[in-house]
This record gives sequence, structure tokens and C-alpha cells, in this order.
Amino acid sequence: MRIDRSGISRSVIPRARCAVLQWRLASTTAPHATTSNSSGEKPAEFYDIIIAGGGMVGTTLACSLAKNPRLSDRRILLLEAAAGFKQPSTETYSNRVSAISKGTHRLMRTVGAWEQIEATRVKPVLKMQVWDACSDALITFNYDDMADNISWIVENDVLLSSVYRQLEAVKNVEIRYSSKMEECGLIRDGAEKSTVRLSNGDRLQCELLVGADGYNSLVRRTMGVDNFTLAYDQMGVVATLKLSGAVANNVTAWQRFLPTGPVALLPLNDEMSSLVWSTSVAEAKRLLQLDDQSFVAALNEAFTKSYPRNNVIEDIMKNVNSLISSSTGQRLEAPPVVEAVIEKSRAAFPLGLGHTSTYVGQGVCLIGDAAHRVHPLAGQGVNLGFGDVQCLTDVLAEANYSGLGLNNMSQLVKYEQERLRHNVPIILTTHGLQRLYTTDFPPIVGLRSIGLTITNSLPPVKKFLMNYAMS
Repeated sequence: MRIDRSGISRSVIPRARCAVLQWRLASTTAPHATTSNSSGEKPAEFYDIIIAGGGMVGTTLACSLAKNPRLSDRRILLLEAAAGFKQPSTETYSNRVSAISKGTHRLMRTVGAWEQIEATRVKPVLKMQVWDACSDALITFNYDDMADNISWIVENDVLLSSVYRQLEAVKNVEIRYSSKMEECGLIRDGAEKSTVRLSNGDRLQCELLVGADGYNSLVRRTMGVDNFTLAYDQMGVVATLKLSGAVANNVTAWQRFLPTGPVALLPLNDEMSSLVWSTSVAEAKRLLQLDDQSFVAALNEAFTKSYPRNNVIEDIMKNVNSLISSSTGQRLEAPPVVEAVIEKSRAAFPLGLGHTSTYVGQGVCLIGDAAHRVHPLAGQGVNLGFGDVQCLTDVLAEANYSGLGLNNMSQLVKYEQERLRHNVPIILTTHGLQRLYTTDFPPIVGLRSIGLTITNSLPPVKKFLMNYAMS
């Protein structure tokens, strides 16, 4: 596999694959009958759809399918390896949050979970400021007069709990906790149904197996498709922070691009924010080992430290700013000062890129991190997964209504094609930004600073980017 100088594999964008096409053409449609086991084992229990993975994306898919009137006759099983879902704390914020896009907001309303989310905890974001630590370049995103939200900050536990509450009211979804999938089989080589074997020995069959089991997906590995991965040699440090004094209308998300990666503050309420700090593995480990006071000092320095400037770039940027200053009138605003980090809220996770060569096969499909993984700098990871949920629900509902079955390849390919059109540009853009902003090489700093500044001076372009990313 070749990777060009920017780090983007030429295999990231899926292309026609003879082996995959032969597998698809050789496969057959699964009937609803459950076959008995001639060896005397307990017969496999049949479900129309089995969803492997009870995280936010898999659970929301189960809820979305169950609440679609065109799929109400289908029996759905959700497999979750954990013993049960974690109830959100009523006293403290979780350190894992998501920036919910407008598309995800609509999906949560459709499945009935948004009212519960609002009743628990959610913070609207009306503005976002992004700026470069190696120059004076900046860009802001917001609607005119702050008339609309650009996103909502929701704790992952709150969102998951709210969706689970909705599942309690549906009759055609069964949830099996403590259910670790040991192996699965797909519809090929004469098999008529997809199969699943759990660690406790239970055998299951289904018409459609959905892999929502994360970036180490067993379902994807069983499909045997190529999966491009790229480790960034970075970790994302997360924490819950207390701000220095109440910030009136704390509705701005702040992100500064450091030479080591972006650091972001996401509002939780007027007094607290959530941190996502992408940096090298060694630095992330050092930050986790600091005492609370030293960590807060390092974080405030990350937002205010002056980095060496190149005189040529400074002169170029002065000329650029002098040409467009009359059209923007925007100046860098200082982010809030962090006063303290909430005890035991610091953690870190590895960062990387991943994309599978195909999302679907006969009787199987992938959603969420099982299909794609992105850097968190644009807050798009979970939103791409929720976009998969909405699209797959629509495709399966139409297929079922038309009598085509849930594993009809022409219908599943519609899901794949639609999601590729949206996901691939986001993945490539996010990867490009990660590469572009993790260097202080002067020519690159100059080019990115000019581009950011010019884009900030063009409101229609900014609005297009904002609407596309958060749709």
C-alpha cells in the first residue's frame, strides 16, 4: 500500500474490487426459516437483524429501526458486551462528550431521545473560534446574530442513556448484555443466513448482521475486506474543567492549533468546559502524570503561549490582513481561563485514521467506527456514525416496504454509495488538516495562514463549510 507525502493512502477512496464483487454475486438471499442442528446442539435462534455493538451508534440504530413504521414487523437483537449501560451521574460531568451536529440532532428527535437529553444535560454552541499558534490567522463560525446553534455538546453517557430509555418502550428489540461475540459467519459458500456464536455458546442467525463493534470490528474482519489504517502517533487527552469565574453565556467552542496538535475547549455550562487536547504520545503521558495545579498551568499556557514567528510570514500576513480587514472586522478573542481540573477526570486515548474498502456484503453491513475512524479535531467521528444510522434506516425501511428483503445487495449498495459520498470528503479533509497543522515548517505555516484568513473573509464559503460539516 503506497502513501503519498501528505500521508493519504491511495486506497482510502473505495474502488471496484473484483474479489468483493465475486463474493456478492455468489451469495444468495437468506430466507426466514431457522435451520436445525444435526449434531444435537440447541438450534440457533433467528432474528431479522442482529446489531453487534451496543455503543452510541449501534444502540441508536436499534432504536431508529424499531421506531420506523415500515420495519415494525422485524425482530431486532442488540448485542452488548458490557453487563449493562452506564447511567449518567447526576452530580458530575463525564470526560467523554460529543459535539452533536444538526443531522444528529434531527435523528435524536426522530427516535424520541432529545427530550430526555435536554432534561438531563446539554449545552448549545453558538460560535466556534479556531486560530493558529504559529501566526495570527483565525476563523470563526457562527450564524448571523447568533440566531441558531452550530452544534450541541452532549456527554456520551447522557446520549446513550436517553436512547436506551426509548428502547424500553419498543417491543421488537431485544437487548442481550454480557454478550461477547466469539465468531460470526456470513452468507456465502452455501450459507443461507448470517450466523453469530457468543462466548457462552449461544448460536444466532439473522437475515442482516450489522457491525457496530468499533474500529477493531470482528464483523469487518470476518468480511475479509481491506481496511486502511494510519496511526497518528498522537493521543487525545480529555478532562472536565472548571473555569475561572462564571463565563456569561459560555456558548463558544475554542480550538487552537499548536505545532503538536489542536487543543479545544467545549462548553458544558457557564462555569465548566470539556477538554480535548491532541498531542504526542509522550506529551500526553506527561500531562496525565502532572498534579492538578501543574496540569492547569500547562493548559492555560497552551492557549496563550507565543511561538516563534517567521518575519517573512508576518509581513505577508500583514499585507493579507490589510486587504481584507474591512470585510471581516474580526479580532482574536481570548478563551476563558481554566481554574481547576475536576479530580479523576483526566484520561487519554490513541488517535488514528481508518477506512474500510467496502461497507456492505450479502447479509452484512458496517456502521460507525467499524467502517471509518477520524481525528477528533473537527468533532465529526460520532456524527458520521449517526449519519450511517439515518441512511441505513431509510434504505432498510424502503427495502422492507418494497418486499426486497433486508439483505438485498442493490439496496445495501445504495447505503454504501450514499455514505461514501459524505464520509470520504470529511475523512480526507480531516486528515489533511491534521497533517497541515502538526508542523511549524515556515512555508506550510504561511500557506495555511493565508488560506484560513481568506476563508474567514468569505462568509458564503464559511457558511457552506459549516452547513456541510454539521448537516
